[in-house]
Amino acid sequence: MITSADLLPLVPEIFMLGAICALLMTDLFVSRERRGLIHFLAIAILAVAAILTLRGVPGVALPTRVFEGAFVRDGAGDLLKLFIYLMTAIAFIYARPYLKDHKLFKGEFYLLCLFAVLGMMLLVSAGNLIMVYLGLELLALSSYALVALDRDNARATEAAIKYFVLGALASGMLLYGMSLLYGVAASVDLPRVYEAVTTAQGDQHVLALTGLMFIVVGIAFKFGATPFHMWLPDVYEGSPTAITLFISAAPKLAAVGMAYRLFDNAAGGLDPDWRIALAWLATLSLVIGNVVALMQTNFKRMLAYSAISHVGFLFLGLANGTADGYAAAALYAICYTLMAAGSFAAIILMSREGFEAENISDYRGLFRTHPWHALMILLLMFSLAGIPPMFGFWAKLAVIRAAIDAGMLWLAIVSVVFAVIGCFYYLRVVKVMFFDPPAEDVKIVPQSDLQLRWVFSANALAMLVLGLFWNPLLDMCIAAFAG
Repeated sequence: MITSADLLPLVPEIFMLGAICALLMTDLFVSRERRGLIHFLAIAILAVAAILTLRGVPGVALPTRVFEGAFVRDGAGDLLKLFIYLMTAIAFIYARPYLKDHKLFKGEFYLLCLFAVLGMMLLVSAGNLIMVYLGLELLALSSYALVALDRDNARATEAAIKYFVLGALASGMLLYGMSLLYGVAASVDLPRVYEAVTTAQGDQHVLALTGLMFIVVGIAFKFGATPFHMWLPDVYEGSPTAITLFISAAPKLAAVGMAYRLFDNAAGGLDPDWRIALAWLATLSLVIGNVVALMQTNFKRMLAYSAISHVGFLFLGLANGTADGYAAAALYAICYTLMAAGSFAAIILMSREGFEAENISDYRGLFRTHPWHALMILLLMFSLAGIPPMFGFWAKLAVIRAAIDAGMLWLAIVSVVFAVIGCFYYLRVVKVMFFDPPAEDVKIVPQSDLQLRWVFSANALAMLVLGLFWNPLLDMCIAAFAG
């Protein structure tokens, strides 16, 4: 019997599902000229969901588990949900002028994004293996459709097919790993899986390790970690920039939640094995991501390989395997999503109908023609590079410290070396903007959308402000994962 006590912790998810269905019906009756209403309603839905998540439900103490443990409401899940809402709302604001210019301003974009948000909400609150897979597939299927939204664009169609095929392969591996853990535990409940794999002996232990390795591979695919990164550059470059912005930001937060649930709540008893696997994945991602990014001339593709290197840094925190390590990983994910959103927003800001500012050379002499926008992009590039006192520096410091605390000094040294190497391609963008003469054949005209310009400026300035006042956010992450 389902009671109100079971449903109360799911109020944000229930509201989100009902609001999406209502928005879907509303979109049927809204004319193309009034499509802006869907934009504001979508942001309002995210705001109400954030209020419901932040305020909690009277009489529901955290953490709590309902539906026989399938759904977990706790501080870690709520923290990640709040930033998922924030990054999605920012993505909507950034996307609106781009979608209008490219004839993609449709209700489907907002509906698919909100369905993806619902999948992320379920993923970070999953209490059993079935809920993990349900949330993951809801997110993945929505993302595939988003990438293919521009049906007349051959590059977007190709990117969607690659994303679908490789994403399906990753989902299959993850599902197979989960099935092996179910074979060991005879249960899909994460705490019971934890107990079973911790006490497994002989063949059962080998079966648990095999399942764990498949889960690690599946998670690495979803993050885009090397050597399972082959989909990420092509999808980032081929997708419309507004959609690339969304899939590069909020899903990273959900992936951290998924890794936390599977590693800490389910496979914590095998932590020596998955921690070393994550450490080597982090090393490969740092090496390949930074080295290949050095050779890129396309801005979106450079940011894609940059994302791979940042996954390496994020894995430093996860490889710690403690509450402090997960908190550092969450802080880094929050930092990266803000930086990635701002970086792709810079492309949107400088693009217009018939022109995509995708090449680094398109930004030559930007400081001479539009100094404010050049300064904002500089703040984002400095933060991505980890130059103090930007927020990116402190986020990198947190995950490097987590690696050292875990006894992985060698991994911390590798990360520092490649962080220095990674500075080159970020500073190359700054050099092009500030020291190269303006391009004669390309005249950059920033978007006139006032909302986009204000939010972009706030996003970039936040890298400096959060760099000066980053401790409260770290304390919030520590408190969320310690509970």
